[in-house]
Amino acid sequence: MANGQVVCVTGANGFIASWLVKSLLERGYTVRGTVRNPEKSKHLLNLPGANERLELIEADLLAPEAFDSAVHGCHGVFHTASPFHFNITDPDSQLIEPAVKGTLNVLESCAKAGTKKIVLTSSVAAVAYSPKRAGASVVDETFFSDPEFCQKEQRWYVLSKTLAESAAWEFVKEHNLNMVAINPTMVIGPLLQSSMNTSNELLLGFLNGTAKSFPNQAVGWVSVKDVAMAHILAYEKPEAEGRYIINERLIHYGEMVSLLMNRYPQYPIVAKDADDSTRLPSYNLSNEKIKKLGLTFQPLEEALDETVACFKELKLLD
Repeated sequence: MANGQVVCVTGANGFIASWLVKSLLERGYTVRGTVRNPEKSKHLLNLPGANERLELIEADLLAPEAFDSAVHGCHGVFHTASPFHFNITDPDSQLIEPAVKGTLNVLESCAKAGTKKIVLTSSVAAVAYSPKRAGASVVDETFFSDPEFCQKEQRWYVLSKTLAESAAWEFVKEHNLNMVAINPTMVIGPLLQSSMNTSNELLLGFLNGTAKSFPNQAVGWVSVKDVAMAHILAYEKPEAEGRYIINERLIHYGEMVSLLMNRYPQYPIVAKDADDSTRLPSYNLSNEKIKKLGLTFQPLEEALDETVACFKELKLLD
């Protein structure tokens, strides 16, 4: 628990980060959050404990030394800030440079400040995208996505997370810093912030009928509350090390659409397979390591119910 510790959360107004800030405040931490746009961060100031123990600092991910003052005096740093877009026109400037350079900027500030522990928000994108996966019965934290494969397949977000995490591990090894990486799958759940995150937006597209097809792909899903708690466990538990896959269930998009149809028959869910090809098989994505650290997962169905309730409250669904 907190013991009066001051911690920094970068990109504090993001989807995962907002829940992380909420959870940290609930546990008694004093939180320093960096944001690019304070106008989009007002929801954080309304969180319980925010008046007494939350400070927001404006910082640009790509500006050198921008995080020096934010991390100074902090026992721990949670680096969550990173871009995530589906519609990419310039991968280098929109995703890859901000992810890699931004991560190194934060870590350089941590090295100067002598930060005791860093928790990096990475992604399963940095784990599972490799030709090696095809022959594996279980994919676990020892897997690393293959940059050449990602580039060839034009999976730019995947490439950005892979290169950013690789650069982070190189940096912390060189500077003898203590870092743990959190690698979540598709993160869903109630929104605390005003903007929509990409995974929830995808879900909403299925539910409101705007998504007419789905990719031939199996993906993992997990509750945002579990992802926030995984960050805290990684920070608080002295035995936490390396990387942690955070995934409640991995299913084909087609199975997810069927689940939504059965659970929410009142909505016009019309998405079909994008083509006639045989559905690619699912694979086994291990979550044993984070369970051993003490995380109990919220079932996917409950996470979906909470997400749908949030959409209704925001008048995004009837």
